[in-house]
Amino acid sequence: MAVSSDNESRITLFQSIGLNEQKARETLKNQEVTRLLETNISEARKILSGETQISKSIGNLLYALATKSKSQIHNLHHYLLQYICEEKIKNELQLTAAIQYLLSNPTEPVDRKALEENAGIGVTVTPEQIERIIEEIIADNKPQLLEQRYDFSVGTLLGEARKRLPWADGKVVKAEMDIQLLDLLGPNDRSAKSTTGKQNTTKPPASKAKPTATTNNDVQENGNIKSFSDLAGEALNFHKTGENYKTEGYVVTPKTMDLLREHLKTTGGQVITRFPPEPNGILHIGHAKAINFNFGFAKRNNGICYLRYDDTNPEKEEEKFFTGILDIVKWLGYEPYKITNASDQFDQLYEWAKELIRRGLAYICHQKGEELKGHNVAESPWRNRPIEESLQLFEDMKNGKFAEGEATLRMKCVMEDGKLDPVAYRIKYAHHAKSGDKWCIYPTYDYTHCLNDSIENITHSLCTKEFQSRRSSYYWLCNALDVYCPVQWEYGRLNLQYTVTSKRKIAKLITEGVVHDWDDPRLYTLTALRRRGFPPEAINLFCARIGVTMSQTVLHPDMLDACVREVLNVTAPRVMVVTEPLKVTITNFPSEHFIELVIPNFPADESRGSHKIKFDSVIYIEKSDFNEVHQVCFDIIHEKPAKDYKRLAPNQPCGLRYANYVITVQDIIRDSNNEPIELKVTCQKATDQGIAKPKGFIHWVSHPNKCEIRLYDRLFIHANPDDPKEVPGGFLSDINTNSLTINNNALADDGIKNSKPFDKFQFERVGFFSVDPDSTNDKYVFNRTVSLKEDKRAS
Repeated sequence: MAVSSDNESRITLFQSIGLNEQKARETLKNQEVTRLLETNISEARKILSGETQISKSIGNLLYALATKSKSQIHNLHHYLLQYICEEKIKNELQLTAAIQYLLSNPTEPVDRKALEENAGIGVTVTPEQIERIIEEIIADNKPQLLEQRYDFSVGTLLGEARKRLPWADGKVVKAEMDIQLLDLLGPNDRSAKSTTGKQNTTKPPASKAKPTATTNNDVQENGNIKSFSDLAGEALNFHKTGENYKTEGYVVTPKTMDLLREHLKTTGGQVITRFPPEPNGILHIGHAKAINFNFGFAKRNNGICYLRYDDTNPEKEEEKFFTGILDIVKWLGYEPYKITNASDQFDQLYEWAKELIRRGLAYICHQKGEELKGHNVAESPWRNRPIEESLQLFEDMKNGKFAEGEATLRMKCVMEDGKLDPVAYRIKYAHHAKSGDKWCIYPTYDYTHCLNDSIENITHSLCTKEFQSRRSSYYWLCNALDVYCPVQWEYGRLNLQYTVTSKRKIAKLITEGVVHDWDDPRLYTLTALRRRGFPPEAINLFCARIGVTMSQTVLHPDMLDACVREVLNVTAPRVMVVTEPLKVTITNFPSEHFIELVIPNFPADESRGSHKIKFDSVIYIEKSDFNEVHQVCFDIIHEKPAKDYKRLAPNQPCGLRYANYVITVQDIIRDSNNEPIELKVTCQKATDQGIAKPKGFIHWVSHPNKCEIRLYDRLFIHANPDDPKEVPGGFLSDINTNSLTINNNALADDGIKNSKPFDKFQFERVGFFSVDPDSTNDKYVFNRTVSLKEDKRAS
């Protein structure tokens, strides 16, 4: 049945606030909801000073108001609309509470103070508040949690959190609960499914998976290897090969079934995916999810995955990016079935472009680049030019008879976002890394991508959500040329807070001297994470933990750090390193020469190797492991160390880790500022009769190796440096000037000797560190990968 023009305009109106077409059409079936929603949008625009563009978050609340409200309070909607537009009502929880209050008090005048109190209007629950409340709830239930572990009802904890934080976002509360439970209990050793059986898109539950050093893209579960492909695949419901026509939105033509039969004959029904990066920059953490998804999904289904370079933009492509991408894919543990380039098919793509013109589905246009920007592009005056004329002009473009920008080839189709006639070819007088100077016209992504997928018989074209608007043109182009049409599936891209991943912005950080290069460990490019010491197993585990969601995901970097700790905790050998040394001379050292000690690399499993260190009359300890008489470590009244202080102090002996000796302070040597620079101590064997067991043991070094330690912090002050509301001055104004601290005073035991760049260690009681490529034979340089425990500062 035909839809009236009025209804079409309403659909457009409803889509403008964030409803998809299906929901907009369903809304039209209810006249009352339609009327209310139109009114809500009109009134909201007035409140927003005539703005026609309403944000999706506000739009969702306008729709919720139209569907949830009752007729008896329609005359009071102006109160709720004001709060919604001012973003004082931020979620449906607050809106529902406000509606319930007005239903109980449906007459004017409305007590606004009571309304705001009852609905939490204007209340902002900060991440710090959520973290503190969850800490308190877990502390209240800690004995039972430690006893029952993950058999304890998390619903009970979440119920208490809801009582204390009635207006907090439930997903954020659940995410914080998961993080703190993981911190307290460690990995879950039973099924990590949510109570609904659905994927948790904000913070996945603590996985029972434990890392293994055997392969980069596997995690271990109850002794069995379980790969990312298995973890992700459980959340997917993709079509079977050859059944493309069963997917929503797929376009079936008279030739579709024959093409699918030919496709199945060629592929044998094998799943075929591809990872198609542009070789014009370094891969970042978001690409790690794409790599794991494309390669992992193929692996799960015994399929194959291509690495295809989308090299259609010659001006920005460099050989180092081609090799760098392959290097990272292999570093993550994946081997491409075949490495291809979009440019491999330039000849075929050119022939297909001419065929498109012959079919009257493409034309040469002379509108300028500025005229083609945006989504409300006017129809081209050359749209209906004769076919032969467009063919000749296209040939002229190829032969260099036009300047850049003077002509483009455009396709006669409308994209899902409403953009008319996307460009298929443009002129670029640039040297191409692979094809050299053969071409001066280059195909666009919109033209190239789907046709390359077709040529390679891709079964599942997996891409991030921003490409959803291109799905209709993807299908249109394959069908317009009567070639095999794959299925495009979109998923939410991975974004992290406190960083930027835009190639342009990273390049700006480099040119401005904020970071040193693409692999600066403060960035979240994959080369930077590798240099910082992030194991590929941890990155893959992180991708497996967050799973595959269809919505955009913005995560706190602490979630990635937790995966790094989990892997390094079982793979990084232990060594002793003193970061701020204090010299200690043992006046009664029991030997004329040093004593050689054999230290396990993994104290919990001594079968995994060891290293030798020297114990001598001069050792070095951390300055912070010695405290003189002051309130922090000393009970003044009773002239003895405070009960909670367990390290070295006057009148309080302390044990030396691995040495089996206890030292006691005899004298303190000071500098001109009265600061201790050396301790004179005596030592006794910890096993000697009459020696009291020391309260604590500290790490130390003797005959040490000097090294440089680089400590990294967040590069940006705010969680979302790209957000103009959060950072009005732009991302360059948000730099944390203390994001890098260099310590040249560190001393390490012999466990670090002969280590190579990217070797990883746990510096006992300090953190996890990785050998930096700047290291030389004379000086080791270490990057702190992560601290031993999560940083509990405000996020």
